[in-house]
Amino acid sequence: MRKNIVAGNWKMNKTLPQAIELINEIKNNKPNNNAEIILATPFPFLAKAVELVAGSDIKIAAQNMHQAEGGAFTGEVSATMLTSIGVNTVILGHSERRAYFHENDALLANKVDTALAHDMTVIFCFGEELKDRQNDNHFNVVEYQLRDGLFHISKENWKNIVLAYEPVWAIGTGETASPEQAQEMHLFVRNLVDKVYGSEIAENVSILYGGSVKPDNAKEIFSKPDVDGGLIGGAALNANDFFGIISGI
Repeated sequence: MRKNIVAGNWKMNKTLPQAIELINEIKNNKPNNNAEIILATPFPFLAKAVELVAGSDIKIAAQNMHQAEGGAFTGEVSATMLTSIGVNTVILGHSERRAYFHENDALLANKVDTALAHDMTVIFCFGEELKDRQNDNHFNVVEYQLRDGLFHISKENWKNIVLAYEPVWAIGTGETASPEQAQEMHLFVRNLVDKVYGSEIAENVSILYGGSVKPDNAKEIFSKPDVDGGLIGGAALNANDFFGIISGI
């Protein structure tokens, strides 16, 4: 049975005092429903975040990690470092990592392998840009991202995988993805997983939507049969907005 998940990706926002305040507010006042809550804070806050959510059902995730076990990689963070402080979930392949830091599918495949070797849960992001959607190439782009970055893993590893569809064309472009468009892509992805790995894995993997989910559209988006929750950006930085989205599950 797949999980309903709402993951908040804080990106490069908040100071430590602000982070502590927000985590405590979420922990103490979150809606009581069946949604699993994940908070992906900036690296400097991760250890404190793990400490703050101890004893609750909230999980803490890293926004990225390096593919190497260690070594001369100034400024990078390894899987061993993350797991040593109790962080066992990581976002990989986010559209901003792909666009601004030129992370390609081959690199992401290596990162996935490293995370899985440490028994981490991977939130694997994928999605097409506006030009891909306009050229009716969106399904092909998503399929290649999944096949080249993720579909090398074994069936056994899928228990540690969460998928997150990000329509890059619907984030900060003035364009809007409809709930129907989200469902269309999520169904395509689930069918693709079915073809490669079988129906049991396809039916049990959670697929999150990451295209500007807000409190006023969350319920409609989450009501779609193949949308299992959201990867939330800006709205995750405000407790009331985040609660409104969680309540939409």
